[in-house]
Amino acid sequence: MKKAFCRVAASMAVLLLTMSVAACGGKTEGDVTYNYNQGIYIIDDNYRNYYEIFVYSFYDSDGDGIGDLNGVAQKLDYISDMGFNGIWLMPIMPSPTYHKYDVIDYMQVDPEYGTLEDFENLVKACHERGIRLIIDFVINHTSSQNQWFVEACDYLRSLKEGEEPDPAACPYVDYYHFSREKETGTYYEVSGTKWYYEGSFWSEMPDLDLSCQALRGDLEKIAKHWIDLGVDGFRMDAALHFEEGATSFNTEVLNWLYTYCRNWNDDFYMVSEVWANRMTIAEYYASGTPSMFNFDVADTGGTLIKAARGSYEIASFVSSMVNFQTAFSAQNPDFIDAPFIANHDMGRVSNILVKDEDAMKMACGILMMMNGSPFVYYGEEIGMASSGSKDENKRLPMIWSDTDDEGMTKGPADADPGITSAFPGVEQQLEDPRSILNYYKRAIRIRNENPEIARGEIAILEELTAGNQAAITKTYDGSTIGIVYNTSQEEATFSLSDTELKDMRIRGYLTLHGEVVTLKKGVLTLPARSICVLK
Repeated sequence: MKKAFCRVAASMAVLLLTMSVAACGGKTEGDVTYNYNQGIYIIDDNYRNYYEIFVYSFYDSDGDGIGDLNGVAQKLDYISDMGFNGIWLMPIMPSPTYHKYDVIDYMQVDPEYGTLEDFENLVKACHERGIRLIIDFVINHTSSQNQWFVEACDYLRSLKEGEEPDPAACPYVDYYHFSREKETGTYYEVSGTKWYYEGSFWSEMPDLDLSCQALRGDLEKIAKHWIDLGVDGFRMDAALHFEEGATSFNTEVLNWLYTYCRNWNDDFYMVSEVWANRMTIAEYYASGTPSMFNFDVADTGGTLIKAARGSYEIASFVSSMVNFQTAFSAQNPDFIDAPFIANHDMGRVSNILVKDEDAMKMACGILMMMNGSPFVYYGEEIGMASSGSKDENKRLPMIWSDTDDEGMTKGPADADPGITSAFPGVEQQLEDPRSILNYYKRAIRIRNENPEIARGEIAILEELTAGNQAAITKTYDGSTIGIVYNTSQEEATFSLSDTELKDMRIRGYLTLHGEVVTLKKGVLTLPARSICVLK
């Protein structure tokens, strides 16, 4: 692991080191200035603060109503100013669907989003700002319009009765799960034949057979193509489903691809979607790949949302953080957790928390104090809304302003009409020091001020931890910080005397409405639903 610190790009230094009152929520209700901005250091490694972007709905640069890569490039300063130094782009390759999780051509950019040149320009602009860019790599299945599948099906139609397929004549017949029988699972008929193919998610998403060495050779060429274009990593879609219930096979697939990619970039990053519980996720860390999304904390039933509500004690939550540290490191000592609150497949946090702004801020605060690389879905920082279980309703246009529609997209065509946000757009929230956005901004800043938050070994201070109050230390590279939580609805005091925190001072804090955290004569006072970092 690299230990050297490097400063953020010079163009951001003034902003990051001397945040304005409006930008960081500096003034409190009592007109007291927040005096705890520290110097920001970014360690040049794969611990990042990631911002997940659905390009289609993000920012439209050319007026066609569809978000595009140039639109993302135009918003890089906003992303960087928020404190994010990593971006995950949902699929950008040519596809017949709006979501693009069914790839037609792995070597191109979907024309709706732009060109390969646009992509290269975006990568360059990201790197100039110290932002790493990862893209969705969908290898569990392709589009039914992918040339591999089209040629394979055409070849099967050409076979005579009883004739066996010959990969030498058409290698693509080995790329998919073709069968003469309708196997257990989700199989569909190849039209005009007595053959069937597997399509676990949809008939138009035929599953790839990742045991095929010829297919792996093509996927390596594709991976190298995107690495040459400057991609810093892949988000691996549906890793749990490469082969259903086959953990050993699936982890081998991840290890193969990650090892190959690291041949070309030692710092290549991979984060995989394993939508499962903690123990199953731990098994996937045996792949040797750095990150799995932490579904144990995410979504409606996740512990993070419950802790933000106060229905799950923060004492139990910090205990679960230690359990993640133990379980995941046992499989991969170099693991990087990937916690998140919600993503493109889940209802928005605003809906989950019934538009409770305080609980939404608390969820952000808890997330940003977790180890690893947190992922934030675009629009969560302004409390955007979703509706129901329909995917299109979870991927609505980013709201840049309540008064100016420049760059606004039309969003997915099949999204339900009339879904509105209870909170203002970016422009308005930037001007409000108490906004959700500015809470996110300060939380990420504190994270960027203290590399121990992402990387430190966690220890619980049992004497200060019970119910909805908790205190932990995090130690990294010989440096230790303390993090104290109060998720209750009441002010809480913590006597730091005779604890490991006794000689520490306030380094930064998060409160909901500008309330002040104080440390006097060894007693730390935290307002309701607040978090303090000490050093």
